[in-house]
Amino acid sequence: MAVYKINVATGSDMAAGTLNNIFIILVGEHGESEKHQISRHWSHFLPGSVTEFDINVEKDIGELLLVRLTMERYLNFLLDDWFCQYVNVTNPSGQLYQFPFYQWISKPGSVEVPEGKGVIITGSTHPILLRQRKAELEMNRETYKGFGTMLKGFLFNKDLWHNLEDIKLLSTLRQSQKSGLVSEIWKEDYFFGSQYLNGVNPSLIKKCFKIPENFSVVDEMVASSLGPSTNLETELQNGHIFLADYKILENIPTNTINGKQQYIAAPMCLLWKNPQDQLVPIAIQLSQTPGKHTPVFLPSDSEFDWLLAKTWVRNSEFQVHQIDIHLLRTHFLAEVFSIATTRQLPMGHPLYKMIIPHFRYTLEINVLGRKQLLAPNGRFEKAWVFGDGGIPLLLKRAMEGMTYHNLCLPDNIVSRGMESIPNYLYRDDGMKIWLAVESFVSNIVNYYYTSDVMVKEDPELQAWVAEIFKEGFLQNTSSEVPSSLKSIASLIKYLTMVIFTCSAQHAAVNSGQFDTYSWMPNGPTTMKSPPPTAKGATMEDILKTLPDVNTTALGLIFVWIVSNDPLDTRRLGNYPNKYFTEKTPQQSIKEFQDKLTEISKHIKERNKTMDLPYAYLDPSVIENSVSI
Repeated sequence: MAVYKINVATGSDMAAGTLNNIFIILVGEHGESEKHQISRHWSHFLPGSVTEFDINVEKDIGELLLVRLTMERYLNFLLDDWFCQYVNVTNPSGQLYQFPFYQWISKPGSVEVPEGKGVIITGSTHPILLRQRKAELEMNRETYKGFGTMLKGFLFNKDLWHNLEDIKLLSTLRQSQKSGLVSEIWKEDYFFGSQYLNGVNPSLIKKCFKIPENFSVVDEMVASSLGPSTNLETELQNGHIFLADYKILENIPTNTINGKQQYIAAPMCLLWKNPQDQLVPIAIQLSQTPGKHTPVFLPSDSEFDWLLAKTWVRNSEFQVHQIDIHLLRTHFLAEVFSIATTRQLPMGHPLYKMIIPHFRYTLEINVLGRKQLLAPNGRFEKAWVFGDGGIPLLLKRAMEGMTYHNLCLPDNIVSRGMESIPNYLYRDDGMKIWLAVESFVSNIVNYYYTSDVMVKEDPELQAWVAEIFKEGFLQNTSSEVPSSLKSIASLIKYLTMVIFTCSAQHAAVNSGQFDTYSWMPNGPTTMKSPPPTAKGATMEDILKTLPDVNTTALGLIFVWIVSNDPLDTRRLGNYPNKYFTEKTPQQSIKEFQDKLTEISKHIKERNKTMDLPYAYLDPSVIENSVSI
């Protein structure tokens, strides 16, 4: 008979403990132990407790492989959830085996927890038992209700805006450090252009070497903007001209709000890097079809013509950002990665351990988003230019245009010709984080995979990649998303893309929404007059085009909610659930955290000197996962 010493740790959350009966079986190479009930002392299974006990095993079960935990109802008490952090087992010879779990058990039955050393094995997958953030959501709902009370008069007001000061009154009910500044400088061309580099959609703009044939801009139109020392053709050749094209919005059906038809444009915007290294707009066409009724708007036009044209572009920018760049390319992709991981990678797989922290709360927030935003009579239908008919079509087009290179930051930057444009802080900060993630992934992968053959012959890894390609990218070969991986290098790049998408990329396109859009004219959710077909606009025309008062208020609530961190945050690289038990991957995590700390320090120092600081990719504010 042999004596094994067992430690079972319960989570520290207030609801983590349980009244249920808990049983354990040790499973080894040569068999398994009898089923042992863990004693029901009053202090056992309290939140934050570690239960210590011994069990006797009559036969030699060999090297331990896993522990099997079983939960059963105690007497007639209600069945309650239990959060098990880990099980540690010391065998009779003093060898320690660690079984990290960090999951909720919420129903009777058994779960198998593999030993913590990452082993690439074939085995059945285990479902993630998601714990809903009920308490947090209730607190958030109360906060949102409080903000809604402040907006009460606006929410029921369907009138037009009388002047910009009325809009400012609404926007100042809640302000961030940056949102107030945006309301002061939103008309400035340099700020309009800077948002393509360091705003919430910093991956649309691309270098332009030839004016599109359907863009009716000619050299004479922009001569006054470029100055006498150069011309459009020269600046195109010099790589100083950039294009933002919203063709994806063409002919998307629009919504009806407050009984009024809403409108969208599919503009093209030409921008110039001027000698002061500012990116400024120099021509805007609000349609993909040139002609007599499609004027090209210019900085030399009247103040209101130019302002109206830029506001139309900002409206289009809002739609593409929200549906394509934010919803599809972070929230929905993270959901695909999460589900494929729980279906195809066993808990003992080292890749599971590395990426599972980056899916925390993603499924929950996406379900909530579908109910509150995308469902019939949801917020999109009440306040967005696109309703039930438009959003699916826009998502379909966005899916067709999404490629693997778009999702990999270094490739994305090169493909858009954005390697050298100055003041592109999203690129600069993003690349630092990408390389830090890549180094971390490389260390973990190279520890467990010693050859390309191991990658090719890992059935769970290949099944994971294949499911993402099939279910997430609909087997679209033109996307160039891999359906299998054949080398260590390709695996490192793929995993870096997954982690970056779920953390840094989501932060870049989500965290600044209140800063950017709380001043509604800088990102109208909809427009209620059609795009102008001639010049001669007035401020009254602009106010008539902007969304109604109550529509604006709904949009403001939305951008405020999504810009707030969840109460239970875990920053990038913060892994309190210790899935890895070996020293080498633990050291890799420490090195990753140190690199992120250095990046954060650099960003904070730089931002102290800037009028428009860029902090969305500061690792100290990046969430590990898509959780809001």
